[in-house]
Amino acid sequence: MATINDNYLKLKAGYLFPEIARRVNAFAEANPDAKIIRLGIGDVTEPLPEACRTAMIKAVEEMGDRNTFKGYGPEQGYAWLREKIATNDFQARGCEVDASEIFISDGSKCDTGNILDIFGDNNIIAVTDPVYPVYVDTNVMAGHTGEASEKGEFAGLIYLPITAENNFTASLPSEKVDLIYLCFPNNPTGAVATKEHLKAWVDYAKANNAIIFYDAAYEAFITEENIPHSIYEIEGARDCAIEFRSFSKTAGFTGTRCAFTVVPKTLTAKAADGSDVELWKLWNRRQSTKFNGVSYIVQKGAEAVYSEAGKAQVKALVSFYLENARIIREQLTSAGIAVYGGVNAPYVWVKTPNNLSSWDFFDKLLQNCNVVGTPGSGFGAAGEGYFRISAFNSRENVEEAMKRITEKFKV
Repeated sequence: MATINDNYLKLKAGYLFPEIARRVNAFAEANPDAKIIRLGIGDVTEPLPEACRTAMIKAVEEMGDRNTFKGYGPEQGYAWLREKIATNDFQARGCEVDASEIFISDGSKCDTGNILDIFGDNNIIAVTDPVYPVYVDTNVMAGHTGEASEKGEFAGLIYLPITAENNFTASLPSEKVDLIYLCFPNNPTGAVATKEHLKAWVDYAKANNAIIFYDAAYEAFITEENIPHSIYEIEGARDCAIEFRSFSKTAGFTGTRCAFTVVPKTLTAKAADGSDVELWKLWNRRQSTKFNGVSYIVQKGAEAVYSEAGKAQVKALVSFYLENARIIREQLTSAGIAVYGGVNAPYVWVKTPNNLSSWDFFDKLLQNCNVVGTPGSGFGAAGEGYFRISAFNSRENVEEAMKRITEKFKV
């Protein structure tokens, strides 16, 4: 008899965004004339930068000529893209990252889950709360947790609350942990970390032989000059951190799919016999076995991000969404609603008005304003009483959504 991975049965509530889709679809079927504005899932709406499109069109044409046709590419990614990334995203900021330490993939969401393949089952794992659900759910699927409590917290994970009281930056664990998930600019709160804060984490990780999984998918939205874009701007991070990056929100690749992970060759972890093992070799082996690489066409589009035209177009795209975030932040603030984030990130973290629960506010927003957001409790117990609004939409929709919300929920 075939058996299943019973760990999946622990995910009783289902993934956050499918549940949102279920409720929205039910409302839309019951109210076919409602003009729903979706500011929930962080999906981009504006076209790919022209430089990327042009490069991809040229690559498609190359695929039509036997002399320039590309089949399987290197599992780690083409060298010309990895070199552009190393030069522009890291070395230009003083980070010691070599092109050989960069692995091109089809998404940082995939990588933050797949990275668990090279780590053991007995690690003590710390996550912030609220947190991007993928970090938690993939550990549940891998059997690294027990059952969920009534609050939705899984046994076996160390939860580090981030709230307005601690400026949405988690304190160091009071106990020893082995794997640490950090996301800055943060999804969902929009908070950022100073160099001093990251240095404290790096020092903790090195002192405890821990590994930091650093998700920097939103680094392009950082506007303040003193905020680090990469954990490798912190001395010692190469000895304790893996960084995940994405073209999804930077250049609108959510449907095109391209990202990358940096695994320094100096990074090691312990084998069962106590010996040190290079994580780069394990990740390279994992990717070579389970992944055939990102298409040549998509990688050529990603390379164009680093052209002069591409840099200007990406900057304009990021600025567009940040302006949306400013409108959301200022309009809600003027209505007397407490908001956070939205300065260095495309997300605005909202304190639900009138002491509404996160899901109650979701339902009221959908029913009364025909606007979709994301309940904070879906990101963790500490997210209860908060709500995430995404800046990824057209200017017209953002302005209309704010008009509807401020009219119905003015405090």
